[in-house]
Amino acid sequence: MIISAIAQGLLWSVLGIGIFTTYRILNFPDLTAEGSFPLGAAVAVTAILFGIHPIFASLLAVIAGMLAGLVTSLLYIKGKIPIILSGILVMSGLHSVILFIMRRPNLSLLNQPRLFDTFSGLPNYFDVVVVGLIVLMIVISLLLGFFYTDLGQAYIATGDNEKMARSFGIETDKMKLMGIVLSNGLIALGGALVAQNNGYADVNGGSGIIVIGLASIIIAEVAFSNMKLGERLLTIVIGSILYQLLLLGVIRLGLDTTYIRLFSSAILAMCLMLPQVRQKMRLGTLIGKGEEF
Repeated sequence: MIISAIAQGLLWSVLGIGIFTTYRILNFPDLTAEGSFPLGAAVAVTAILFGIHPIFASLLAVIAGMLAGLVTSLLYIKGKIPIILSGILVMSGLHSVILFIMRRPNLSLLNQPRLFDTFSGLPNYFDVVVVGLIVLMIVISLLLGFFYTDLGQAYIATGDNEKMARSFGIETDKMKLMGIVLSNGLIALGGALVAQNNGYADVNGGSGIIVIGLASIIIAEVAFSNMKLGERLLTIVIGSILYQLLLLGVIRLGLDTTYIRLFSSAILAMCLMLPQVRQKMRLGTLIGKGEEF
């Protein structure tokens, strides 16, 4: 079960990295994730059922997610609709798009090829681990290569200080558009991978997934600090695995899995509060030392 949790953590970390590119770099939440994730799953599963190779089916999922992100970014940038409302509008609309693609609420991959079949000779769950590691190596390498280009630096500068970036001639609206498109492409890839691992796609598969992605990011930030960008991407993977292990611990304690999302939200809330608790404890320690002095 530990190997299973690690395998799940590797696949879900693609979602975390996708959310990181907007939530942490651009400093705004994009709720399109809850639509683009099941969209990626629906596109990949449907494409596989039509005889398309799982690799190309996963790439089609990325393109679909990028298109969803493009719609959100246009509503936000050109339509001047707040980013949260833009994400909600697209997320809601994608529900119908997913039903149109699958023609039913859920679609099974029973007896169909999947990405993991290439390593089917390995022990249980190790095929998922290997595929997850390969995908993450490609994703992280491409992202780091992008971030260290002039365009990538302009993108990061937009998130750091938009006004200053604009004063240097950076077209910040284009950077935001690019970021939202990139983010949702990665999130849809995560949906495609998870769907192939689970063996099905579901129209409601995106409900609450943003909590999972944020948990990976927040747990990583709580566990590690003062990291470079490349290190932060790697720690998101570790954070995702730790999150899955925490959920495994909850299940092993015999608690009702019906309330798994409640546990997920509680874990995320505690992780979010932990930095504040640490700061207050550190402040209290400093005050105590001052009094002794």
